[in-house]
Amino acid sequence: MEEIVDEKEIKKMFAKHKRKVSEIAGEIHDIVEDTIWVDYVKLPILSQQIQDAMSEVVAMRKQYEFLQ
Repeated sequence: MEEIVDEKEIKKMFAKHKRKVSEIAGEIHDIVEDTIWVDYVKLPILSQQIQDAMSEVVAMRKQYEFLQ
């Protein structure tokens, strides 16, 4: 049986994953711009979080052609 894909719902989930990546990137940007001398220790953790979040985005792009 073929699975029915709700394109609108997939796009909504995709946007949520992209927003998460952008939020983490924003945190990194704020540290670099404003508090690097104090908060530099947070960068490795945030870097890992962005890699994890991006893996979701990349996986969805591979799975659903309409997200390209």
